[in-house]
Amino acid sequence: MSWLVGWWRLLHFAVLMLELALMPSSYRRPLRPALARQLVQATAPNLLWFTVLAALISLVLIRIVVVTSQSYGLSRFALEMVVRVLVLELIPLTAAAFVALRSTLPTGLELAQRRAEGDFGPQASGMALLRGEYFPRVAAGVFAVWLLAAVSCVLTLLLAYLSLYGFTPWALDGYTRVVGQVFNPAVALILMLKIVFFSLAAGLIPMASSFHDGAAYRARASHGLNDMVRVFGVILLIEIASLMGNYY
Repeated sequence: MSWLVGWWRLLHFAVLMLELALMPSSYRRPLRPALARQLVQATAPNLLWFTVLAALISLVLIRIVVVTSQSYGLSRFALEMVVRVLVLELIPLTAAAFVALRSTLPTGLELAQRRAEGDFGPQASGMALLRGEYFPRVAAGVFAVWLLAAVSCVLTLLLAYLSLYGFTPWALDGYTRVVGQVFNPAVALILMLKIVFFSLAAGLIPMASSFHDGAAYRARASHGLNDMVRVFGVILLIEIASLMGNYY
């Protein structure tokens, strides 16, 4: 029953956040600075580090794929393998995990502790708290996953071209043809949906747990571990569903 109640609370919190996202009053002038501040805090410190990390991982994996393909005489499939492994699967998954570990999970712990200590006063469970404290952080987590995934996917495609063809524009036609064959409408739709659901999992689950369990705040390690397991469990299920959609 506690497991069902936990997921019901998560669904209820997601509906509240969707309601606030669609309400013009959530973007009034007094609320804009808090929203803008959370967006910057969730993306600016993470963008550089994640871009560097994604570039290093991409270069290593691209080199492994190219060398392996050449050794088996399958060089013509190297680019398609790079795009499928990195852009379709690894980069979105890494972006969601990076944002969850660096931003939303610590923020959820902080809010839960502040609620337990009574920092929010009599508005500890009202819409004012959701609009002023939780909605900006959820929106920032969702946006951070979108931005990191988009920037890293573009960077990976650029690195793949340079690694395979070098600094020449003459291979651009063949490159775009292969990438276009990989990104057919179904695959592109699955990739977009996967990034959206990844961002929702990373942004909503820690905040929902903080909102509903903050008044009865548990030990910091226990609270953070439960949220981490739930976030990565949902991300894993989304990844499995996307693999089934792409390859079955």
